[in-house]
Amino acid sequence: MTFTIYTRNGCGYCEQIKAVLLNLNLSFTEQRLDADFSREQFTEQFGYGATFPRVFMDGRLLGGCNETITYLRNQGLV
Repeated sequence: MTFTIYTRNGCGYCEQIKAVLLNLNLSFTEQRLDADFSREQFTEQFGYGATFPRVFMDGRLLGGCNETITYLRNQGLV
């Protein structure tokens, strides 16, 4: 499994999902707002009103923090 997380500084949910993945020894790539992409690029990709984080697994959008944790639970990983 390959995870990519789109994050922004100061986001508690971003920190939470990174901690969950680290605790499960699941590797991820972090893409940070203003370092790796702009707000405009984020809106173009995810739509107006999209929130952080956006988590992908193997190129498929899982959603935010809560949706990702739910997915991991359903897979028996949490």
